[in-house]
Amino acid sequence: MVKILDDILGVEAIRETQTPRTGTMTILNRDTLAIIMVGTTHVIDMGGKNAFIHYETDDRAHMLLPDGTRFHGTWTLLDDGYKVEWKNGPAGAWKLDHAAGAIDYIDATGASRGRISRIDFGDPQRLAA
Repeated sequence: MVKILDDILGVEAIRETQTPRTGTMTILNRDTLAIIMVGTTHVIDMGGKNAFIHYETDDRAHMLLPDGTRFHGTWTLLDDGYKVEWKNGPAGAWKLDHAAGAIDYIDATGASRGRISRIDFGDPQRLAA
């Protein structure tokens, strides 16, 4: 999936942003995020342990953290990222930063919190169950 993005993304699909912490970031926009998020599960490498986020619909999401904690909640696409509100959990705003061969989750402070190791279609971990 990342290789496909490397090959087909046009100027309209990304926005380069200067940040004091990381230099230039290539942030994926709403249209690109809709393609790689809705109906998929992101497997996120968080320092050698995986987290899973299933974007079930355009407004419902489910997450499994490496320690086994599960969250269910609502999410909304923004022009340059998305926001999520987990029931009985945190709320936050996120951006996805694309570089050749990689997509990183960026938190509201501009810090990278994990790298997508793969994107699965559907819900193979049964997070919505």
